[in-house]
Amino acid sequence: MELQEAFVVAASCLGLFSVCKALFKIVTWIWVMFLRPPKNLKDYGSWVIITGSTDGIGKALAFELASKGLNIVLVGRNPSKLEATSNEIREQFSDPKVETKSIVVDLAKATGGEIARIIEDGIKGLDVGILINNAGISYPYARYFHEVDQELMENMLKVNMEAPSWVTKAVLPGMLKKKKGAIVNIGSAASESPSMPLYALYAATKS
Repeated sequence: MELQEAFVVAASCLGLFSVCKALFKIVTWIWVMFLRPPKNLKDYGSWVIITGSTDGIGKALAFELASKGLNIVLVGRNPSKLEATSNEIREQFSDPKVETKSIVVDLAKATGGEIARIIEDGIKGLDVGILINNAGISYPYARYFHEVDQELMENMLKVNMEAPSWVTKAVLPGMLKKKKGAIVNIGSAASESPSMPLYALYAATKS
């Protein structure tokens, strides 16, 4: 009888522990997602660098971070689109004033060393605290792997995989020197799939 009672007590304690552990995870998730105060991103540095910043997610991130008072380094391959985006940011966030700087580089065409050198030269003297590797390319339409032409394959490998590495290499030393900084690599839900029919190369490069 005593053995049965001991077993019941042990099982009850184990069950209580499991319930408390699950509740702790739920409460922690709620705190992290909804309740904790936001970080002051300026603590990392006064400038943020965003690749692929003239369209889509990259442009939206540029405006969002500018609204936090951060100065924006826009990286893209099209000078006119960079200028237009820069002007839009400066006009919208003139008070308090947000500074912008544009770096023109084609991540699909430049070599790794060229990318690093251009970025290093472009951010010289700036207190860069955040890097967002956002630039990416995919297929213009769904196709089988063997139908992907060589130029598109090379461009996708360079922009989605090599370029973030070289841009990070250029930015990271400044962050290490001041012992603070944040690097965000924009991924894709495609990388979460066991396979991505008709977009195999894109899914692989985003993984």
